Amino acid sequence: MNQSGSAPGTLGRPMDSATAPVPQRAALIDTSAITANVRALREVAGGAKLLAVLKADGYGHGIVQAARAALDGGADYLGTAVLEEAFAVREAGITAPLFSWLAAPGSPYAKAIGQDIDLAAYSVAQLEEIAAAGDAAGRIPRVHLKIDTGMWRGGSTLEDWPGLCAAALALERAGGIRGVGIWSHLACADEPDHPSVAAQLEMFTEAIGIARDMGLDPELCHIANSAATLATPAAHFDMVRTGIAVYGVNPLPEDLRGGSPTLRPAMTLCAAIVQTKRAPAGAGISYGHTELTETETTLAVVPLGYADGVFRSASSRGPVQLAGGRYRVLGRVCMDQFVIDVADDDVVPGDRAVLFGPGDGGEPHVEAWAEASGTIPYEILTRVGSRVPRIYL
Repeated sequence: MNQSGSAPGTLGRPMDSATAPVPQRAALIDTSAITANVRALREVAGGAKLLAVLKADGYGHGIVQAARAALDGGADYLGTAVLEEAFAVREAGITAPLFSWLAAPGSPYAKAIGQDIDLAAYSVAQLEEIAAAGDAAGRIPRVHLKIDTGMWRGGSTLEDWPGLCAAALALERAGGIRGVGIWSHLACADEPDHPSVAAQLEMFTEAIGIARDMGLDPELCHIANSAATLATPAAHFDMVRTGIAVYGVNPLPEDLRGGSPTLRPAMTLCAAIVQTKRAPAGAGISYGHTELTETETTLAVVPLGYADGVFRSASSRGPVQLAGGRYRVLGRVCMDQFVIDVADDDVVPGDRAVLFGPGDGGEPHVEAWAEASGTIPYEILTRVGSRVPRIYL
């Protein structure tokens, strides 16, 4: 099997999603969709550079495959949350500019610097640790200073910002770092009219001005995520950081997508029916018998469960396409499987059940599963488990 980042095997060969043999369970990944999405997002970004975010194993799509597909689409930068993800990109032989932004004290900064990975600094202490690691590695670290503009997550407060900039300037003049970026993150970018968006952009602009007045000259100022890339041109600055949109999901509410490019979902989650059987009226289904059959019917067993990323909260709600029909989860989702009621439809073991995909054949989108599960598409995609092979089309 071709798991994310592993060597190609039987299931790793390119295959057509409509005619391919059906494995017991699989996430079919259309890398050409990732490439096309990045091209479309580059158009929206205008003159700004585009960073394709690869965190969480490329949002569940496979970090190495997603990186290559994004670069094929013209991505200027790649980005990961943690250093382990960045190392996986470099170990695959990918040499493109790479930024990693989430690290605790004692992280392997020297290894990262040696592999030309840009790092983030949230505080003077972190900046000094990165500079010391650069000395150990014999190379000058490339650093993006983070200002917290109102997310109240990582980053320097505006009060501490001049001190961080002064430390960065001193280290830069001493040859200890290179301050290449200033960045932040928007809390409500998917609500472009939310007052926090304008307030954060104003603070971000102020922080950039402070840094430049003190003598820093960052080449990359960046704050826009996917939603801000699509809806808030004023947030583009020098670079945009696109995550979920790279994988074909528009994070904006439906009524705000009018000006967005068409994005194609890259993942199709499917499985082969393992059994069908007739059940009488009144049969209790799955754990707890939370649902009973209303009439005599045919039940079909789908070999995916919450261990594979099918949320238990989607019990009795999750939509499934099968043999041209649309069904829903019947009863509770189990660890490894769930049941659907196919009535008297012609369904046999081996038929492909599709939980979500691009919609070409009328299958549900990932947003439908997110709604059924009471969560967001990000979580659905990144929770698809490791025992579901990724098959690259």
